[in-house]
Amino acid sequence: MLVVRPVLPADLPALERLAGDAVPQLTNLPAHRDRLEERIVRSRQAFAAEVAFPGDEHYTFVLEDLERGEVVGTATIRAQAGAVDAYYTYRQETLIHASQQLNVRREVQTLALSHEVSEASLLCAYSLDPRYRGTSAESLLRRARLMFIAQYPERFASLLAMAFPGFLDEAGESPFWNSVGCHFFGRDYQEINALAGIRSKSFIAEVMPQFPLYLPLLTPRARAAIGREHPDHERALAEMLAEGFMRSRHVDIFDAGPVIKAERERLQSFRRASWHPVRVRPAGTLPDAAPAMVANQALEGFRCVVARYALSSTGQLMLTREHARQLGVEDGRAVLAAPLALPGLEEADGHEPGYDEGEL
Repeated sequence: MLVVRPVLPADLPALERLAGDAVPQLTNLPAHRDRLEERIVRSRQAFAAEVAFPGDEHYTFVLEDLERGEVVGTATIRAQAGAVDAYYTYRQETLIHASQQLNVRREVQTLALSHEVSEASLLCAYSLDPRYRGTSAESLLRRARLMFIAQYPERFASLLAMAFPGFLDEAGESPFWNSVGCHFFGRDYQEINALAGIRSKSFIAEVMPQFPLYLPLLTPRARAAIGREHPDHERALAEMLAEGFMRSRHVDIFDAGPVIKAERERLQSFRRASWHPVRVRPAGTLPDAAPAMVANQALEGFRCVVARYALSSTGQLMLTREHARQLGVEDGRAVLAAPLALPGLEEADGHEPGYDEGEL
């Protein structure tokens, strides 16, 4: 039995382990005890606060394996990516250089500093125990956040964004950083990665050149890394594209990893989610049905599990006693359910989608 719930102070050792095991190391989930303690405090304050519009709230969730009594994953929502410090990215643009006298017209690709993503709500800081990779636990942890947003839309922006770790070479170095950032900081990728995990990434933008970067001046390996995700995150990116996110023209200023965006109402988990009254039944009497994410209506007591999407003839969602107990619901109480499977996910693997029309 796996359940997604808000983080608790007792989860600190598990967060430290998950932060240390993340591949690659995440700047938004530093393996730093004091920062992780602050994360837990901020999350509990966010869940307890009365919120009318998104601000600097951070909602951190954990995935708990109840049979093992272990926290095996974590993920966060930042209600507004740039609520305090601007959330900087590089935006891919095209400049035209032309001369009628020389009969020359060249389109040159550039990267320009941008903080357009600052107003979006950011899904971030995802880490899962390696034992659970390739199972439904991945989707549950990643997308339970959408089930929470669907219930409390006033707490989040209408635009959601995710930044994926960028490509690293065999030595764990970022070709993009080595071609760009290291010239202005004089520090290697691993050192700056550790520093960025403790501080806000905005300090990188403060030192980076304010003028556009012309891609032909970068190394071929750096250009090839732009918008390319880390190999360990290929499946995650494919899943979120199938969910309804689109590649944007924005990339991370640190390693040039892809940034994807979506209007939340376009996402599959929003469009296919439905409210159902609960009918508690013995496990052996439930009919076969496709798995679904099922979430209760609580705020601080939010819970989300994977259960069969088994509906009665009157539209009741039939749950086992164990699932009902974990969700804290009983007969007649309403829960939000959305299919776990995403249409087109297998076809999305290896498919290169176009940009969001708003990015053209």
